[in-house]
Amino acid sequence: MPPERPDQPNPEKGFATLRRFLPYLWPADAPGMKARVGIAMLLVLAAKAAVLTMPFAYKAAVDRMAPGMEPAVGLAVALVVAYAGARFGGVLFDNIRNAVFETVGQDAGRRLAVQVFRHIHALSLRYHLERRSGALTKIVERGTKSIDTMLYFLLFNIAPTLIELAAVCVIFYVRFGLGLVLATLVFVAAYIGFTRTVTEWRTRVRREMVAHDTQASARAMDSLLNYETVKYFSAEDRETANYGKAVAAYAKAATKNERSLAILNIGQSLITNLIMAGAMGFTVWGWSRGQFTTGDVVLVNTLLSQLFRPLDLLGMVYREIRQGLIDMEAMFGLVDTPAEVKDVPHAPPIAVTGGAVRFENVRFAYDPERQILKGIDLDVKPGATLAVVGHSGAGKSTLARLLYRFYDVTGGRITIDGQDIAAVSQTSLRAAIGIVPQDTVLFNDTIGYNIGYGREGATQEQIEGAAKGAAIHDFILSLPQGYDTTVGERGLKLSGGEKQRVAIARTLLKDPPVLILDEATSALDSRTEAGIQATLRGVEAGRTTIVIAHRLSTIVHADEIVVLDAGQVIERGTHAALLAQNGTYADLWRRQAHERELAEV
Repeated sequence: MPPERPDQPNPEKGFATLRRFLPYLWPADAPGMKARVGIAMLLVLAAKAAVLTMPFAYKAAVDRMAPGMEPAVGLAVALVVAYAGARFGGVLFDNIRNAVFETVGQDAGRRLAVQVFRHIHALSLRYHLERRSGALTKIVERGTKSIDTMLYFLLFNIAPTLIELAAVCVIFYVRFGLGLVLATLVFVAAYIGFTRTVTEWRTRVRREMVAHDTQASARAMDSLLNYETVKYFSAEDRETANYGKAVAAYAKAATKNERSLAILNIGQSLITNLIMAGAMGFTVWGWSRGQFTTGDVVLVNTLLSQLFRPLDLLGMVYREIRQGLIDMEAMFGLVDTPAEVKDVPHAPPIAVTGGAVRFENVRFAYDPERQILKGIDLDVKPGATLAVVGHSGAGKSTLARLLYRFYDVTGGRITIDGQDIAAVSQTSLRAAIGIVPQDTVLFNDTIGYNIGYGREGATQEQIEGAAKGAAIHDFILSLPQGYDTTVGERGLKLSGGEKQRVAIARTLLKDPPVLILDEATSALDSRTEAGIQATLRGVEAGRTTIVIAHRLSTIVHADEIVVLDAGQVIERGTHAALLAQNGTYADLWRRQAHERELAEV
């Protein structure tokens, strides 16, 4: 069963996602981060204390300005100054808090991003073949960006708002009685209830919008990565139309999302202004009866204004938290996706001495209904070359993927020097194997970087030595920027032969004892192929080599050739012996020879 799509999160998982997120706020192995969180919370309390002092200073100043209080003008001025100082103190403490806490937010984002990135690389080849790169990167981007926002809102909006609400209720009870407290709580509860209800609706709207955004991004990425294919079939208009449909669907969903936001803002404003009108009316009525002073009217107005300012933000905060939970749920879905291929507990590194490779009754199926390999037995002696040929779909490239352990066999086993590759660590196994693939994909970086990728920490001298071994050093030096030449996206600035030589150089630098040549020259013209074949002969020397070939002329030198058909070995032997058998291999040889003759005419 395929894993649940992380870009379609389940609403019931919101609180579970939040519980998983909180440890990043309080990392067990980072006492310095814990200290910063503690200092930030103290600054929150200091800021709230300053903010709650402001209304009292304002009230006292107004009371001192009442008729008959003229001699107290100096005190009134001092109170106004105190009011301004409290306002400044609130801003000061808030900004110091942000500066102190920023490291915590960035560290939490870094931790989670690195964890997700590492896990994505640990997932199986099957997973990456089934996922769209654009959609995957979008999920990770949204999830990591939501971390800092979530931390900020949880600590510095929700918690301070609750503290301020409690303080306002206490002040109202002491100064104005229980009635105003109950009225305030009722309207705050109505505000929160309305916000939650409408935001839940908006969350569903946003899900739809996010899904269309992801689809549009994936469509664009897929189309651009297949730029040449689009050109081959003159499909620019078709791709533009498909992308236009995806963008139009996103625009429709985004418009619906914006309308729902307008409804939410209008409802919130109605509730806040009702309580403001009621409370102010109550205090004015009390003032008219002599129960309250003019300053009390100002006090209530200022306290409610300060309370509803974060409450207005609370609606936005709640929306952002819900949206952040959606994005983080999708990212945690990636983290929860199990790796298909795992190391056994305490797997030792592989110890390669000679490099003998054996496939012992190997069976494998990508899907249970379709068996690919049906009991393959191969034995490659140390330093020998085994060639594997057969029609497309016979299972040739699957052998390379199984040897690299991109998949685990469903039957039998594969060994290197007698060690079952399923019982050793994947890292050490892949370090012992080099491959020159048919489709060489390069990083969008320099030629030197792409060659040096074969061995971490390789020196420039070692990189140039590998390039010389792959017969590409002189070509690189002929470029204006030499080894600093950028190869472009997927290496598109280089020809097929040049990319293959870079791949060969990269493998030479890795210097593995076991080598796989997976149809490394099948996509090249005959002249380029002839030059690279000569280079590959030198690469094969002294290594255990498995050559997966389409053109039989490239493997006549192999110590043994096996012919696969429908996942089974139907013939094996040297080139001469297989021709003498006059079977499938001999028939393939005659057909290709005839094709070469026609091409030369």
